[in-house]
Amino acid sequence: MSDEKKSIEKHFLQSAKLLNSIATDKYVSIIYSMGQLIANSIEDGGKLMLCGNGGSAADAQHLAAELLVRLRPKVNRQGIPAIALAMDSSTMTACGNDFGFEMLYERMVDTLGQKNDVLLVITTSGRSSNVIGALKKAQSKGILTLGFLGAGGGPAMAFCDFSFVAPSDDTALVQESHIAAGHALMITVEDLLLAKDIIKEGSLSGEH
Repeated sequence: MSDEKKSIEKHFLQSAKLLNSIATDKYVSIIYSMGQLIANSIEDGGKLMLCGNGGSAADAQHLAAELLVRLRPKVNRQGIPAIALAMDSSTMTACGNDFGFEMLYERMVDTLGQKNDVLLVITTSGRSSNVIGALKKAQSKGILTLGFLGAGGGPAMAFCDFSFVAPSDDTALVQESHIAAGHALMITVEDLLLAKDIIKEGSLSGEH
């Protein structure tokens, strides 16, 4: 096997090892508790807000879409209110130009956030200043704060009511565990809302 192929194999094995390490009651219970909190928020008329930077911003958008549109091909149901705070380029560049990029998510939470909402931040380092600003603003507004973190949690952990901290400081591996945990979380939210008849299954067509 070439060195390049060995590198690919090594990455797969490391990712699988990390995913296996979070398949324990400790991490499963954290995800389930987060799912209950989000489902309760939706039941009370709230929404889920998500944010992150770089790949984590893409993950935030990905997970918001799973709730807004559809998560599982055979589960056709009403949309679930969620919004990724990395919005259009005009909003992001205006905020970056006028107030500074570090203010972006704080501004969005302050403007769009309501008391019954939940904020889920995704940061592999736990050190992103704009994410920490969003967490602080959310707490000041009485909004529940959840974190998908890595590298021990970083400073962001202090501002999260509940945290899923991937046990790694490798950015790529943390991101891979975050999207796996994110899918598990969205499935939990969907199942809880369907079980409580908060959202109803419909007759949508098409494939995921």
